[in-house]
Amino acid sequence: MEIALEFLFQQFTNDGNYLINNSSNLIMTTKENTIKKIISNKNRPHLNFSLKHKTEKFTNNLFHTLFDAEACVASNIVQLETDFKEIYRLACLIKDGSCETIWNSFLIKLPTILENLNLDAQELVNNDPASNTIEEVYLAYPGFYAIAIYRFSHELLLLNTPLIPRLMSEYAHSKTGTDIHPGATIGKSFFIDHATGTVIGETCIIKNHVKIYQGVTLGALQVSKEMKNIKRHPTVEDHVTIYANATILGGETVIGENTTIGGNVWITESVPKNSLVYHSPETKLKPKFKK
Repeated sequence: MEIALEFLFQQFTNDGNYLINNSSNLIMTTKENTIKKIISNKNRPHLNFSLKHKTEKFTNNLFHTLFDAEACVASNIVQLETDFKEIYRLACLIKDGSCETIWNSFLIKLPTILENLNLDAQELVNNDPASNTIEEVYLAYPGFYAIAIYRFSHELLLLNTPLIPRLMSEYAHSKTGTDIHPGATIGKSFFIDHATGTVIGETCIIKNHVKIYQGVTLGALQVSKEMKNIKRHPTVEDHVTIYANATILGGETVIGENTTIGGNVWITESVPKNSLVYHSPETKLKPKFKK
């Protein structure tokens, strides 16, 4: 009896070990197959996400260099050049020697960019009754930050810098909720208040002293890859104000100078200068309780 029980116990132990080993082997095989499938589908050998993080760091350092009174401009410029060369190396798959030329051209443009940004900040101070000082605009206004990063990225785009301008604009988008394509053309003394939800498309042209509020879309009437090199987004002339959640679409749409576009309007055709465009929904009011 004891021998029989011992035999059964040994058999159970052996079967149990066999099942455990088989189960472990099955798990290992499944894991290895999963890893192989993931690797085989990662068909972008040059996609390095450190480029994204390093570009964000470069963008912040550039903003602080221009506006932070405590920043040492000389030493920061040296560091910015080093950082730019690193992100350019990661962004550019072909080593063509243009990095130095692009950086030097961008550096020469920085004083002009700063002058234009100071005009943008002053426009906010002059027109927003909630603003108290220009320092408040530099430190606390998401619209100004979005405009600043747009002006940096736009200049780099004009210099044919690969990928980096778009990464900069998307970083500003994530920080402020404002999506300004670096390809857009924006004049002096530009104003975005509240900023959240604002979209400005790639071929949009905005002239001088334009004021935009949250939720405004300057977009395309339709989206098609064949329209890549065609003007798809509207033109906004001087001294135009566009209030919250207005949508203006189309590459042939022109908003004439000195025009005010009211909130929540939908525009797909040109508006003559000195116009007031507004939306009039029917709003009803009645007492909650009968007397």
